[in-house]
Amino acid sequence: MENENKETMKKQVSEFDPDLDLDLDEDIGDIESLLKEIEGLEDTPFAETPHTASETRSLVEPDPDEAVPGPFPKAPAPETKDRQAVPETGDRRSAPEKQKKGPLSVLFEWVRIIVFAVVIALLINHFLIANALIPSGSMETTIMTGDRIIGLRTSYWFSKPERGDIVIFKYPDDESKLFIKRVIGLPGDKVEIVEGKVYINDSTEPLEEPYLTVEPKGSFGPYEVPEGSYFMLGDNRNVSKDSRYWDNTFVKEEKIIAKAFFRYYPSFQLIK
Repeated sequence: MENENKETMKKQVSEFDPDLDLDLDEDIGDIESLLKEIEGLEDTPFAETPHTASETRSLVEPDPDEAVPGPFPKAPAPETKDRQAVPETGDRRSAPEKQKKGPLSVLFEWVRIIVFAVVIALLINHFLIANALIPSGSMETTIMTGDRIIGLRTSYWFSKPERGDIVIFKYPDDESKLFIKRVIGLPGDKVEIVEGKVYINDSTEPLEEPYLTVEPKGSFGPYEVPEGSYFMLGDNRNVSKDSRYWDNTFVKEEKIIAKAFFRYYPSFQLIK
């Protein structure tokens, strides 16, 4: 039967191509050997390598922490946090609604600003400065009638008045009024005025007063200045009503309010 099949195959090949010379016996033998080898491989069982449960699981499920080769590194897993609801605060009105204010609100804002400014001014004027209007010419030409000046209340917080200072004080005969004069006699001094010249503590030389522009006249004294008090004279000596004419001749230290510092009206000038 096998020989018949070979003869039939040769005959068919000769009919297809008479010039083709094939050794079918050799070729068929090679094919049969190849088929037997394939059948032998199919019958041979594969060797199985035993695996532990963890190794088997690792073969099925890849380790999430294991680096995966590739062109990009493995991105870390994003951290997740519980988001808590934040209560809304503040005014949720739109900007135009916030800016709208009624006339009463605007008026109240202005009143509040004015009251605040007045309070600050009063505090400053009461504790830090003294604002004075000069009503007479008793201090001319150092300070003129109508001048507005500022005195510093702080000047004598840590020191005492000195001779030659121009001070604002409560008038000894009527403390509701404020006067401004120059300090001439200090506590314990003896003051005497002879023909317009001032002599201190029986000095033979008169007090130097470069601020006088008009020569004074008259003789007064002597005056013994008590402790804690001061003797005052005006620069315009011939018209000034000062310690020479007061019923209460001397000004007590606690009645001195401020030291004159500068004139701000009608022009600015430091007061000396």
